[in-house]
Amino acid sequence: MQMPASTVLVTGTDTGVGKTWAACALARALRSAGRSVVAVKAVETGCADDPAPTEDGVRLAAATGQAAPDRALRRFRAPLAPALAADLEGGILDLDELAAEIESLAGNADVLLLEGVGGLLNPLGWEWTILDLAQAFQATALVVASDCLGAINHTLLTLSALDLAGIRVAGIVLNAPAVSDVSTGANGAAIARLSGIERVQAVPRIAEPDAAVPWLVEVAGWL
Repeated sequence: MQMPASTVLVTGTDTGVGKTWAACALARALRSAGRSVVAVKAVETGCADDPAPTEDGVRLAAATGQAAPDRALRRFRAPLAPALAADLEGGILDLDELAAEIESLAGNADVLLLEGVGGLLNPLGWEWTILDLAQAFQATALVVASDCLGAINHTLLTLSALDLAGIRVAGIVLNAPAVSDVSTGANGAAIARLSGIERVQAVPRIAEPDAAVPWLVEVAGWL
């Protein structure tokens, strides 16, 4: 398999923690540093028949300016785990087929951003997860979490699964939640202390990824 110069798995500790937002901001930061980027959402669920601007795969394409892919490679209507959503539509998600398609799309890009679906172990097929795709591309992981209660536990569990899979972690991005709680602002130092990973970047809540580029420039330098 011909690899891009660098592959980064952008994975979340759960659904709704802002990993697409972080991936879009990271893509813009990488491009501003002069690096060519292709961003791929392998599978997306909860999709209408026609791609919408709010879909993760469409937003990723807009962030990089890429012509293809301009949406997730596999799209399903039901807002469920991919394996369940595929079953409902009589589809089968094949790891080797997706890997070959991603390889052809990545071309000679400096960086391939590969975004997961929900949490790290969300089943894409009944026998594989995004971890298997990350291993196929020898990816480095960027973990995205929401800076709220539960972040420590969810992040450590995600880091443990990545370690067991032999995937190196570049760092952690903590997104400010819609409503902060008593743990917001304290989780980053705790995660760094418990995990031994010092590269933890807290990012304020900003609607547009473009405006978040200054906070992701440092993250881009980790890759």
